[in-house]
Amino acid sequence: MLRACLGLNYHGRMEELPGAFGSSASLALRLGQTVFSTASLLFMCLDVDFYGYTAFCYLVTVMGLVIPWSITLLVVDAYSVFVKCLPLQRRLVMIVFLGDMILSYLSLAAACSTASVTDLLLDADRSYCPANLCGRYQLSAAMAFLSWFLSSASCLFNFWLFPSL
Repeated sequence: MLRACLGLNYHGRMEELPGAFGSSASLALRLGQTVFSTASLLFMCLDVDFYGYTAFCYLVTVMGLVIPWSITLLVVDAYSVFVKCLPLQRRLVMIVFLGDMILSYLSLAAACSTASVTDLLLDADRSYCPANLCGRYQLSAAMAFLSWFLSSASCLFNFWLFPSL
């Protein structure tokens, strides 16, 4: 149990994959993911007209799912980094991997749909989307893309960690 708590392998060496669940790099990924998804949600919700387009509502819904997931794993990663006693179990890493994978697919779909609708509104006519609103929508889509990138990176790191457990 002490080896699992310290993260030691059978030879007594530390075995830490950067970015994998419970590491300081994972803590940084989760912090960035939380910041970018919150920023995306705030940029979208600063305007009350976002509910007029399904893609924008979808982005708000997905970011509303990503934020609690990221905050929960941020707390677990912070506990693991500062207390240094979180034994990695296959089931736990599998849950984190599947959650990251599902939310990264949803985030990518929401970011792409928001970016495409915003681009369509800008090309159609300025009366559909004034410059300041479309700028906020574009910023929201950009923050969603950054959140997706960090989520997919975390998913890949946990996928690489899984066989070593």
